[in-house]
Amino acid sequence: MKVLDLRCANGHGFEGWFASDADFMEQNGRGLVECPLCADKVIVRMPSAPRLNLSGAHEAEPARAAVMPQPADLQAAWLHAVRELVNRTEDVGERFADEARRIHYGESRQRGIRGQATSEQREALQEEGIETFALPVPRGLDGPLQ
Repeated sequence: MKVLDLRCANGHGFEGWFASDADFMEQNGRGLVECPLCADKVIVRMPSAPRLNLSGAHEAEPARAAVMPQPADLQAAWLHAVRELVNRTEDVGERFADEARRIHYGESRQRGIRGQATSEQREALQEEGIETFALPVPRGLDGPLQ
């Protein structure tokens, strides 16, 4: 199994696991590899250094002067937050605007919901004093992610 460092056209870095380089090339050529953050299918392999596990050899952790969040850490935090939102809300699909109104006016029980709404629907909800926000959810979050 080969672990490859990949990047989409939008600059998101992620790992992909493939049986071989040829397997990655074949899947990528068929459009089967996509970014877990934005679902972009324009994926390139990034250079990576080989990792060697030597018998019990340990390297000392280098000291850090300042802790700066790394892009991979930010991506992981964003994915975690989106997963939490998905797990804690009810998907009402295209009924989002109608259900948000029912909740706002006390016609339906209070709960967190998510779904799809057009920009016109979101604008109308805002004019009624109903706060919403648009959050693109990667397609991979509708099933298990590794």
